[in-house]
Amino acid sequence: MFHANENYLKLPGSYLFSTIARKVNEFSQANPDKEIIRLGIGDVTQPLAPAIVKALHDAVDEMADASTFKGYAPDLGYDFLRKTICENDYKARGCDITEDEIFVSDGAKSDSGNIQELFMPGDRIAVCDPVYPVYVDSNVMAGRCGDYNKDTETWSNVIYMPTTMENGFVPEFPKETPDIIYLCLPNNPTGTTLTKTQLQEWVDYANKNNAVIIYDAAYEAYISEDNVAHSIYECDGARTCAIEIRSFSKNAGFTGVRLGFTVVPKDLKSKDGVSMRDLWARRHGTKFNGAPYIQQKAGEAVYSEEGKKQLREQVAYYMKNAAAIKNGLKDAGFTVFGGVNAPYIWMKTPDKMSSWDFFDYLLEKANVVGTPGSGFGPSGEGYFRLTAFGSYENTLAALERIKKL
Repeated sequence: MFHANENYLKLPGSYLFSTIARKVNEFSQANPDKEIIRLGIGDVTQPLAPAIVKALHDAVDEMADASTFKGYAPDLGYDFLRKTICENDYKARGCDITEDEIFVSDGAKSDSGNIQELFMPGDRIAVCDPVYPVYVDSNVMAGRCGDYNKDTETWSNVIYMPTTMENGFVPEFPKETPDIIYLCLPNNPTGTTLTKTQLQEWVDYANKNNAVIIYDAAYEAYISEDNVAHSIYECDGARTCAIEIRSFSKNAGFTGVRLGFTVVPKDLKSKDGVSMRDLWARRHGTKFNGAPYIQQKAGEAVYSEEGKKQLREQVAYYMKNAAAIKNGLKDAGFTVFGGVNAPYIWMKTPDKMSSWDFFDYLLEKANVVGTPGSGFGPSGEGYFRLTAFGSYENTLAALERIKKL
C-alpha cells in the first residue's frame, strides 16, 4: 500500500491565495449585486505589449511551417534568448554572467519551488518575515523545515528575519547561521527594498558563512532609485554565493504566458566542491522539457527597442497606480510603505485590527479585496498588502471606497 508524503501533510491549511479566492467567491455568491474590486493577487491587467504580440504571431506562423517548426527546446533555453538576456540584463549592468549560466524556464514561481532540490534536507533556511509563501512551503515539502507551531505560526527549523517598520524593513543578520538565505528584492509583499550597499553586506555575510543566497528579482523592472541594485551580481563576490531567479510575469505581463529564468554561476560550489550550476543543469534536463519556442520568441521581443519602450510605459502605468494608492491612503490617515520601487503598498491595519479581520471588513464594507499580511508570516500580522496591478479607474474607485470607511 502506498503512503502519502508526510511532509505535505505538515502544511497548515490551504495556500494563502486559495483561501482568499474561496472567501471572495463565498461573498460574491451571497452578494451578487456587489461589484468587487480586486487589489489582492499580484496579477497584471494590461494586455501584452504590441511588440510581444507580434513576436507571438510570428512564432506561431513559424510553427505552422515544416521548414521552421520547432520541437523540444534546448535544456538551457534557445541561444537567441539566453544571449539577449545576458547582454541586456547582465553585461549592460557590468555583471559577469555568461550565457551558459542562464537557464530558461516556465516561470520564477516554479524555479523558486524547485531550486531547493539542490540542497540537503538538513540544510537550514533563513527567510525575511513577512515572506512570499512559496519559499517556505516548498522547503516544507522537501522536509527541511521541521515542525509547525500553530501558536506562533512558525517552523522549528526556519530562521525568521523580521522586516517591519521598526527596523525600516531591512533584515538583520541572524544569530543562528543559515545554509540558505532567501531574499526577494524589491520585496513581495512589503514593496520595500535594500540599497546596493546593504545588499553588498548580505553578499559578504553569505561568503563569510559559506551560505547561498537565493535572490528573487521578479520586480527589478519597477526600481526607480539609483542606489538599488537590479541584480545581485552587481555586488562584488556574488558569483560565489548567489543564485538569481528572474520572471517575465511582472515586467512584461507574462502571468498567462509563463516564462522566466534562473542564473547559477559556475563559481558557486558547495562546501564539498560540487558545482551547483552542473547540478541545476542535471535537474533541468531530467525534469523539464524546455519553455515553448513561442514563449521564448516573445521573451526575446521584451528586449527589442519597441518592446522596451512599450514595457516602460506599462511599468509607469502600474507605478502611477502605486503612487495614487500610497498618497491616497496617506491623505486618509493610514500608515503606508512601499510603492516606490515595487508595485505593492504595505499598510498598517487601522485600530489594531488583525490582518484577516481587516480583510473581512474591507471586503464587506468597501467590496475591495487585498491580502492579509499574516498570510506572509508572523511579522505580517497587523499589516495589509494592496497591489497596483489593477486598472487606474478601479484603483481610484477602490481608494474612494476605502476613504469612506
